Amino acid sequence: NCYEGPDHSYFYLSGDDNSGRKVITFSCCRMPPSHQLNHSRLLEYLKYTLDQYVENDYTVVYFHYGLNSRNKPSLSWLQSAYKEFDRKYKKNLKALYIVHPTNFIKILWKIFKPLISHKFGKKVTSLNYLSELSEHLKYDLLIVPQEVIRHDENLQGKQKGRLPPAAKRPPPRPPLPTQQFGVSLQYFQREHLHCFVFVFLTGLRIEGLFRRSASIQTVKEIQKLYNQGKPVNFDDYGDINIPAVILKTFLRELPQPLLTFEPYDQILEITSVESSLRVIRCKQIVQGLPEHNYAVLKYLMCFLHMVSQESIFNKMTGSNLACVFGLNLIWSPQGAASLSALVPINLITELLIDFYSKIFSSRTVSGEALP
Repeated sequence: NCYEGPDHSYFYLSGDDNSGRKVITFSCCRMPPSHQLNHSRLLEYLKYTLDQYVENDYTVVYFHYGLNSRNKPSLSWLQSAYKEFDRKYKKNLKALYIVHPTNFIKILWKIFKPLISHKFGKKVTSLNYLSELSEHLKYDLLIVPQEVIRHDENLQGKQKGRLPPAAKRPPPRPPLPTQQFGVSLQYFQREHLHCFVFVFLTGLRIEGLFRRSASIQTVKEIQKLYNQGKPVNFDDYGDINIPAVILKTFLRELPQPLLTFEPYDQILEITSVESSLRVIRCKQIVQGLPEHNYAVLKYLMCFLHMVSQESIFNKMTGSNLACVFGLNLIWSPQGAASLSALVPINLITELLIDFYSKIFSSRTVSGEALP
């Protein structure tokens, strides 16, 4: 049964979209022939994967190219699969992008349209070219199969009568002296972190804190204010989700993850460490961090530990917070992470939150680096 390890082929977690929502990609061209695939187990795996995210807003990118008569599931299976995904899966799915749709997709849409609610239908967007994805998410973080890229080039070449030239990117602009997003931690003004925490302290018991997305326009507006060195008053926006998304955006746009790239392999191996020794291993990993990274991580984990202490009200346990923050603290040097990497990444984040006092007890930070 070739079902083993599907996340290494056609399932990937590919960072976040422009609203800070997790992005899951599905590539048809990597699907094996139907007679080799156990569709019941595929459905179970789909639900298992999405179960890690259905409590949060998420986005799905579906690469249709490569679906053919050999690997195409039956319509009856598709119908039963749609029914299997009950309201909890559909509610927080905020966008479904279908890339390179064909006549088959259009026919399928007509068949299923009577079964699909109008509200869900508005979440579905068809995109003819890969370049259109850039309007909605961070394309560079997506793992796009080479077969899909070549197919896209052929489509564009046919439209223009020639293959498109390689896109030339302008050289990066130097950062503003006051820039706070997308720059090294040494330029980060630590009073901003205090400001974030102060805002959240007034809403620690709000259910689902950190789970919801916010308006892209508002997020960009606030980023611009921070980067220009101007004050931001979150009270003016009246939405606790906005500072939550801003905090995650700051972490996600660091040139290197807060935990840095160095311990990435050690983090992936945390599941193979004996349970009783995992906290010690976490402590060893964070002890090796640069001063600024350690200081910000310690401050952030202290705050998230406080949030988890109110989980009876906000429903945000250490495990739930780990699902939200894990991939904002560590990611692969190659960009996107396979779904198999989620378990160790979320596990180490949960340990950092739940065992904060033990992990961060011995190392002190200088007054300059301490937030």
